Amino acid sequence: MAAEYTFTVNGVERTTSENKPLLRYLRDDLHIHSAKDGCSEGACGTCTIHVDGVATKACVLTTKLAAGRDIVTVEGLPHEVQEAFVYAFGAVGAVQCGFCIPGMVMAGSALIAHNPNPTEDDIKFAIRGNVCRCTGYKKIIEGISLAAAVLRGDAAIDEDLERGDDYGVGKRAFRTDVRAKVLGYGKYPDDIDECDHAGMAYASAVRSKYPRARVLSIDTAKAEALPGVLGVLRACDVPVNKVGHLMYDWDVLVAEGDITRCVGDALALVVAEDEATLEKAKKLIKVEYEVLEPVRDMAEAAHPGAPLVHPETYIAFGNEVTLKDNICQRRHVVRGDAAEAIATSPYVVKGHFSTPETEHAFLEPECAVAYPYKDGVKVQSTDQGAYDSRKEIAHMLGWDETPERVVVETMLVGGGFGGKEDVSVQHLAALAALHFNRPVKAKLTRQESINFHPKRHAMDGYFILACDEEGIFTGMECEISFDTGAYASLCGPVLERACTHSVGPYKYQNTDILGIGYYTNNPPAGAFRGFGVCQSEFALESMIDELAEKVGISPWEIRYRNAIEPGAELPNGQIADCSTALKETLEAVRPAFEANPGRAGIACAMKNAGVGVGLPDKGRCNIRVEGGRAVVYAATSDIGQGCNTVFLQDVAEACGLPKRCIVNGECSTEAAPDSGTTSGSRQTVITGEAVRGAAFLLRDAMLDIEAGKPAPACRVSAHGDGVKIEYDDGTPYEGAGAALRVGQGVYPADPVSALAALEGCEFGYIYFEPTDKLGADVPHPKSHVCYGFATHVVVLDEEGRVSEVYAAHDSGKVVNPIAIQGQIEGGVLMGMGYALTEDLPTKDCVPDVKFGTLGLLRSTDIPNIHAIYVEKDELLPVAYGGKGIGEIATIPTAPAVRNAYRAFTGKPEFDLPLKNTPYSRK
Repeated sequence: MAAEYTFTVNGVERTTSENKPLLRYLRDDLHIHSAKDGCSEGACGTCTIHVDGVATKACVLTTKLAAGRDIVTVEGLPHEVQEAFVYAFGAVGAVQCGFCIPGMVMAGSALIAHNPNPTEDDIKFAIRGNVCRCTGYKKIIEGISLAAAVLRGDAAIDEDLERGDDYGVGKRAFRTDVRAKVLGYGKYPDDIDECDHAGMAYASAVRSKYPRARVLSIDTAKAEALPGVLGVLRACDVPVNKVGHLMYDWDVLVAEGDITRCVGDALALVVAEDEATLEKAKKLIKVEYEVLEPVRDMAEAAHPGAPLVHPETYIAFGNEVTLKDNICQRRHVVRGDAAEAIATSPYVVKGHFSTPETEHAFLEPECAVAYPYKDGVKVQSTDQGAYDSRKEIAHMLGWDETPERVVVETMLVGGGFGGKEDVSVQHLAALAALHFNRPVKAKLTRQESINFHPKRHAMDGYFILACDEEGIFTGMECEISFDTGAYASLCGPVLERACTHSVGPYKYQNTDILGIGYYTNNPPAGAFRGFGVCQSEFALESMIDELAEKVGISPWEIRYRNAIEPGAELPNGQIADCSTALKETLEAVRPAFEANPGRAGIACAMKNAGVGVGLPDKGRCNIRVEGGRAVVYAATSDIGQGCNTVFLQDVAEACGLPKRCIVNGECSTEAAPDSGTTSGSRQTVITGEAVRGAAFLLRDAMLDIEAGKPAPACRVSAHGDGVKIEYDDGTPYEGAGAALRVGQGVYPADPVSALAALEGCEFGYIYFEPTDKLGADVPHPKSHVCYGFATHVVVLDEEGRVSEVYAAHDSGKVVNPIAIQGQIEGGVLMGMGYALTEDLPTKDCVPDVKFGTLGLLRSTDIPNIHAIYVEKDELLPVAYGGKGIGEIATIPTAPAVRNAYRAFTGKPEFDLPLKNTPYSRK
């Protein structure tokens, strides 16, 4: 007789005869989804539950070991505890992507149950085993502290905050997704199960053990004979066996006879009735290889006679490409005469810098569910651009001319940071769903994710910077080499941004920048928060401190003398707009820098908002009145940055509506227009302006209703470029006026009733502000719609640990004061990890690391972060003056850390992570 294991879960007695991880029992058998599967290695804490009142990771406890014990998940917490955490986490801004949040709630509530009045250090210690990649922990710590105060009666829940009757731009907006994420019922793709799709099957790929090897044979016979296996798909089963974000260089499945390019390349896709059978079947597949010498790094890739990582012809940017070397992409950006300027300058510094490949470590591993739908397939996904995923999947299926047959719906996204711009499992799920005509879930294990998804590019760079006697920059030259790994991903755009931003946010004109991205057999590299700028700005800002010392002025002073300001010319020739506030950020941190001589480092940064450089980057939004509510449709991924809440605030500001009358519609390629990828810090500005435009059209119709006019008989649509607006029939639009500024709106006396009278009406807007292509032959090219600017100061304590970070940001109008602080704090901590602890070591191109050894900073490592935001009176005329904060929050931190240690030790370092600090691994 089989053993049985009995325990209680949320007050209900449960019995099972199967000994397996408790996390799998909770999720698979009981369909309790608040306990998330972030690693199944006991390293991330997303599966934290209570076991006999103690915070415990469900993935490391088995059902056998749980016998006789009392299990509680978020669903089983007392109502008053749930409400305290919903309010507290929403009020302080503790929720971003949300994937770690139920685990944080369980760790925090276990602490409070034993210690109702915990200190900050108590809370840090209690959540030390729980990783958050978004918030920098500070807001979570504040949230747990506030929840404790509510539960002991020292603070009260402000119900008005969540209700959001005053929800406009600049107001403390309670994020629209807080409750679903805190209580764990919001759905990420892995939370979709057979209760949602009857008959769901499971797919996973057998992946290459070697980064470069010829696949001699793939024997699937035993796997296919295993009961419960639906089948095994091979390269011959893929209509078009290539995908890629911009360049179709990535095999869906590597065929027999072909050569793998990185460890983790998919060889065969197994599809089974359940996950246990799936894992058994994968182990039955036998692959024979001829192991080949890999191309390990950029030096090997550039060596004459090096094996080609991509010897085959593939499609790139619409053209057939056949490479003769391992250069994936090249950029050369020149303005003025850098060589002459440097040769005639009294002060010149030179340096070689290197930065490592690093892992995004978003808490949610990649997952997608696909099922046959209409005349094609629907994919429920976690990604950063539904239309981008649709394009890649349609290409794989041979549906380039009918991409609408693929519908991609973006579910909750558990973090991205650029790492979910490429398809990972979405296309595999779609392929299997169509082949077997049933719903299929495909996901990566944490280790598969680490091995295979694109990382931050490793950089080798040589930089030269010069100035005159007063410290005014005169010229800069640099050569930047990027390791893009096995596949292009976004090598070209990332390399381009590294080059164009390597000059920094300063006013000088002689620059010569060469960038080369090399293919190697390392894991691929692509987009990562900062998009190439973290690498090049680390080098530049380090050089500036060296130059300041030669001139004999302070690091703060040399930056202030050169800082860009409104009306001045950036190194790319663009005229800085009225909202530019770099100098103001420098002024904001000056006291902290000068109060800590010998222990403080400083660095500045700029980051574009929007794709720019002449590419068609459009924001699109439809607002439809459904059930008395304004439903906002824009196919944009909220990966934690809070753009869905920003859009509702834009509508509230334009129309005078309370939060209860505004909701986000389904984010899918079927229901919503393409508003671009969540990348390039673009959503607040580009899509935000589209939302505002559609909201003004709605507001006008509401005013007409109040004036006794009828509702529009058909869809109302318009478009604008940031200067002028016109209806789609060419009629000029003149209805905005002073309402373009926050607090100047003109609304109906009863906006709720006016909205209800427009039931079924739809309003659409497209925002497109043209930019100039790179190298455009114009005196002052407009490379981007706008830029954000920042200055960070890092202060060390007497032991050389980071104790304070002052992060001053020009992000235009602060749309949501609750959210911006957490964005800045999270960016600072990510940048600090980049400087001090994070790395992705490889051995012959194979990652030699697990999630728990990536060097991610924990709650007990965080310094005191002071988020400072600068708002000018004169702002951009679009999106209520808001600018993106997501990327720039990370960029200046690493060089500021480096410069602090230079001041502290007197020894400059040129490589990341820094080697001689208290954080260095021994």
